[in-house]
Amino acid sequence: MKFSEGHIGRVFVIRLEEGDLVPHCIERFAQEKGIAVGHAILVGGVSGGKMVVGPARSDEMPPEPMLLPVDGAHEIAAIGVLAPGEDGKPVLHIHGCAGRAGHTTTGCLRPGVPTWLVGEVILYEILGTSATRIKDPASGFALLEPGP
Repeated sequence: MKFSEGHIGRVFVIRLEEGDLVPHCIERFAQEKGIAVGHAILVGGVSGGKMVVGPARSDEMPPEPMLLPVDGAHEIAAIGVLAPGEDGKPVLHIHGCAGRAGHTTTGCLRPGVPTWLVGEVILYEILGTSATRIKDPASGFALLEPGP
């Protein structure tokens, strides 16, 4: 386990609108507001796009992602960690559960899902930590390095 300690800075209450692409719109907002590290909570609706629902094979590196489409409007609850990538730009690693008609898909929103009608986000800025995302050569993932 690796860790660093920080403290809560600013807290933003954000309303996403129809078509806003998650996670990209939250990353853009963070960059505009100078947020390096943060924590995001999302509730609302999404429609379209794709979610990563696991690796095609658990024993292969780098993993080939399994993608499932989000067909039609879905309710969503998601949570994520924001940290700068190696280029210094904010990267939001956000996983969520999207449900419709009694069926739920759980996965990573990294490929992007558009907001359906409305999305409500609480974004907590975390200060005092130098967390970053560093590309892991084995997995190909930009893994969180909490910092000293």
